[in-house]
Amino acid sequence: MDEAIAHLRADKTLRPYIEEHGPLSLDAAEDTFERLVVSLLRQQVSTDAAAAIRERLFDAVDITPEGVLDADPETLRDAGLSEAKTEYVRGVAETYQREGYDHAYFEGMTDEAVMDELTAIRGVGPWTGKMFLLFALGRPDVFPVEDLGIRRGMEHVFEEELTRAEMRERADEWAPYRSYASLYLWRAYEG
Repeated sequence: MDEAIAHLRADKTLRPYIEEHGPLSLDAAEDTFERLVVSLLRQQVSTDAAAAIRERLFDAVDITPEGVLDADPETLRDAGLSEAKTEYVRGVAETYQREGYDHAYFEGMTDEAVMDELTAIRGVGPWTGKMFLLFALGRPDVFPVEDLGIRRGMEHVFEEELTRAEMRERADEWAPYRSYASLYLWRAYEG
């Protein structure tokens, strides 16, 4: 982490945010299935709505592949999942059971290979895959330009509107620590 912060501090646009927020860490999640479910819940809804759904779902169902598959789909919908998200969460649970996903499964795989594997699951798109790389696996060089908070953070930090291509180009300077830069961009956006 110290190496990542030192690398990013060399960028004058990020330096004030690093100084303001101090070192931010990126740790792999203990439970990759739970983390993927949380990312699915956060797709295309507000942070507050996702938090409310998460709380209801986690109260109603054991968040394991078995617990999700054993639950009546109506229970998932009663917790606030749409019909589609109910299907997606159950599909992820089935894939976890069938493939035996865990940290060891993904160890040694490139980010691209993990993305290919995950996005083959119905309902898991690029944003969700990148959230998994960041927060489930703790990968250090992920830039989720698909995320609204990242795009707003980029505009705030650079004080101009940028296309996604321009954002990717500017983020290339932060490699191989774009995940850490993303943490600062979210902080910049959140104020």
